[in-house]
Amino acid sequence: MTRHTTARAALATTLAAGLLLAAAPSAQAAQAAQAAQAAQAATAPGTFGPYGYGGVRLGMSAKAAKATGKIRYKRPFDSETCSGWELKAHPVGKDAVGLYISKKRGVAMIFAPKGARTPAGIGLGSTLTSLKKAYPGLKTAASGYPYIKVPGNSKAYYAFLVNSKNRIYEIALALNTQDCAN
Repeated sequence: MTRHTTARAALATTLAAGLLLAAAPSAQAAQAAQAAQAAQAATAPGTFGPYGYGGVRLGMSAKAAKATGKIRYKRPFDSETCSGWELKAHPVGKDAVGLYISKKRGVAMIFAPKGARTPAGIGLGSTLTSLKKAYPGLKTAASGYPYIKVPGNSKAYYAFLVNSKNRIYEIALALNTQDCAN
């Protein structure tokens, strides 16, 4: 299902819930409305997730990702399992990548460029306080970074790197099964 189709389905669910429960609003109707808002936000330009960014989707094969014309290969970042790439619209410089493509899983991890925001409004420079407010179920990995399953995409997670000033300096959108980074 495409994001556009997902947004329409969520909107239809919200409308149906509203029609059925117009006389007595319930928690289900409120949840349906929130789902519709999240689906609508996910289709906005610059939205990072829940399925991808900039025309590149998690799980997309290397061939399909290349066919979009939106990515460029970054040779020094190859490993046994993955290769490094960047979004043409968001060059990352000589010593970085914008995404990893796994030989087994396709697009496995995408890093948020400057200006991109999750559907909850979190982007580079956001505070740890705003991150915790936006994602109350936030967990901490053994390595110390905050992460959460992506709302609306059970096959992915967001990982956040936070500096000493409690500001986010990197966000990754990754498949739960990614094999490119630890």
